[in-house]
Amino acid sequence: MSETENRDYHRRGFGLRQEVEPELEAHYRNALVDWICAHGHILVAGDLTIRLAREFGFCYGVDRAVDFAYETRLRFPDRRVWLIGEIIHNPHVNEKMLEMGIGFLFGRYSKDNGYKAVEKEDVVILPAFGIPLEDMERMNRIGCTLVDTTCGSVILVWKNVEQYARDGFTSLIHGKFYHEETMATASRAIAEGGHYLIVRNLTETEMVYDQIRNGGPGRERFLEQFDQAISPGFDPDVHLERIGLANQTTMLKSESLQVADTLLKAIRDRYGAEHLAEHFRNFETICTATQERQDAILELLEAPLDLMLVIGGYNSSNTNNLSRIAATRVMTYHIESARGILPGNEIRYKPVGEKDPVARYDWLKEGPLQIGITAGASTPDSEIGNAILGIMETLDLDLPVEVAEAMTDPSGKAT
Repeated sequence: MSETENRDYHRRGFGLRQEVEPELEAHYRNALVDWICAHGHILVAGDLTIRLAREFGFCYGVDRAVDFAYETRLRFPDRRVWLIGEIIHNPHVNEKMLEMGIGFLFGRYSKDNGYKAVEKEDVVILPAFGIPLEDMERMNRIGCTLVDTTCGSVILVWKNVEQYARDGFTSLIHGKFYHEETMATASRAIAEGGHYLIVRNLTETEMVYDQIRNGGPGRERFLEQFDQAISPGFDPDVHLERIGLANQTTMLKSESLQVADTLLKAIRDRYGAEHLAEHFRNFETICTATQERQDAILELLEAPLDLMLVIGGYNSSNTNNLSRIAATRVMTYHIESARGILPGNEIRYKPVGEKDPVARYDWLKEGPLQIGITAGASTPDSEIGNAILGIMETLDLDLPVEVAEAMTDPSGKAT
């Protein structure tokens, strides 16, 4: 049974956006961020200059997923509502789901519930990353109500991967084999009788290049190296003869282009330029929002910055890639939320390439200071605004009068 064969499958929302809008505004919008965007993406307060990227924060797909979750809770007030895993990679948003009474089946917010907790009368929300087909089939067998928030950009990748499989091409996916989106994508190749290989970075891509071009270290060694990133029954001597490229949509675009160029060269060198079309296909599947945020941070880095603050979940691929870009040019602090800015001029952040966060003291210096700020596509404006206020509090600065006035509603209460 496919997604659309379930009579209780919903993908277009419940028409309740107007009803949930006030709650969404209260939880995720921020008046300070609105003011900065309306004034050239710059805030000046004393010796501090904040420069906000031109593109940042919630993308369309994330906004839709969050909206749909709120509508679902309103539509089914008397039924148990579950999320399979994190709806998006942002702690603030996922904590709001818990506050609304939405449970998690898997991941850091679950209580080891698993699919065994789901009953036919329950409502299950599929995350923006999508889920593997075998999990979808399991939900359909249970017969529960399904609410699908999968991003349209992810579905586009699935369609390409399915076509590769039907045409006899192995899907070579630039992504993380353990990421929810990549697992969901890989399952689509399997469902069409195809194979997949997942490469995480340029080092792994070079291994594949060597295997295609020169035979590599041998079949068994190759299978050992990519043990967790290949389809069942994968044979490099057979399944690398015809490859089609795809991406986890949140990967670093420049790296994905290098992956494509490297593997194109391998195929061309092995089979000749005249046979390239028979052995190689490539559809760029980095989503538009990811690309726009990466382009915007490159533009922001042209300014004379003292440091960059990147805000977003530590497990957010697109946020980590923004941090990677910034760190090549300026001291960069990746914080999961505004809570990473602590009293006493302390910050808790994740250095680029590291798994765990660390603490640093006296990260904000006295005197003129220019700070660039951006946020991943899963980060709400509220977290950005709170981070800016945290910086100003650390530096003992007040908002300029015109900003404070603009953020005050007629009742005199700051928004």
